Amino acid sequence: MTITGSSRRPGQTPSTSAVRQLVLLAFAFLSLFPPLLILSTAIRTPEDVRTAPFDLFTSFSVENIAAAWTRANFSEYFLNSVLLAVPSTVLVVVLATAAGYAFARCAFLGRDLLFYAMMLGLLVPFFTIMIPLYFQLRQLGLLDTLIGAILVLTMTQLAFGTFMMRSFFIDIPNEFEQAARVDGASEWQIFLHVMLPFVRSAAGALTVFAFLQNWNNFLVPLLYLPGGEYRPLTAGLYLLASGRTLDIGPLAAGSLLTVLPVIAVFLVAQRQLLRGFMAGAVKG
Repeated sequence: MTITGSSRRPGQTPSTSAVRQLVLLAFAFLSLFPPLLILSTAIRTPEDVRTAPFDLFTSFSVENIAAAWTRANFSEYFLNSVLLAVPSTVLVVVLATAAGYAFARCAFLGRDLLFYAMMLGLLVPFFTIMIPLYFQLRQLGLLDTLIGAILVLTMTQLAFGTFMMRSFFIDIPNEFEQAARVDGASEWQIFLHVMLPFVRSAAGALTVFAFLQNWNNFLVPLLYLPGGEYRPLTAGLYLLASGRTLDIGPLAAGSLLTVLPVIAVFLVAQRQLLRGFMAGAVKG
C-alpha cells in the first residue's frame, strides 16, 4: 500500500521514522531551551526568578534589564564595546580588501612569498603569542589603551580577511581590468570603480564576520586592557558573574544586552552575508 503525503522515506519503517523525529525534537529542545531560559529570566520579575528559576515567561518586568544597565555599569561597557568593535572591524575590512587586491591583481617582487608568510597567521594560535604581545605593547606604551586593543583585534583577523578577499579578487576576469586600462583608468580607479563592485558581497560578509568576532572577543580586552577603563560588555559580564553575590536576573539581562547588537547586525546584513557565503560555495 502506498502512503500518500507521508514524510517517510522509501524503505523506512514507521518505528524508524518516529525514532528519528523524536531524536530531532530532543536536539531542538536542547538547542532552544538555554537561550529561551536566559531570555525568560531577563524579562521576569526578580521575585518570580527566585521562586521558580526554570519556569518560562510567567511574568514580565524590565527590572533586571534596568539593573544590569545602571547598577552593573553596562551602559559604559556597551559604549566601550562599540569603541573597540567598530574601528577594528573597519580596519579589518579596509586592510584585508586592499591586501587581497594587491596579492591577487598586482605584480611585485616577492608577492607570493609575502602572501604565504602572511598566511602563517592562520596557522599560529593566538594563545602562543599573547604573552610576548603583551610585553611588546607595554614597551610601545600601548598597553591599556584603545589603540593597542584595536590593533590586536585587527591583527587577529587580518590574515583570514586577506585570504578571503584575495580568493574573490583572483577570479575576476582580466578583460574588465584590461578594458579599464585601455580607457585610461589609473590603478586607484580600477580598484575602486571596476574591482570593488565585484567583491561587494564578500566585503559585506567579511564585515559581519569581523564585527561578530570583535564584539564577542573576551580574551583581548581582558589581557590588554587591565586597568578597566575601557572594559567591554564581555569582560563586564564576566566580572558580574564573578562577584560575591550572584544575582541571576541581572546576569541574564546582561547576557541579553550583549547578544542583542550581534543579532541586530546579523538581521540587517544577512542578505550580504548569505550572498558572500553562496559566492564562496559556488567558487569552491
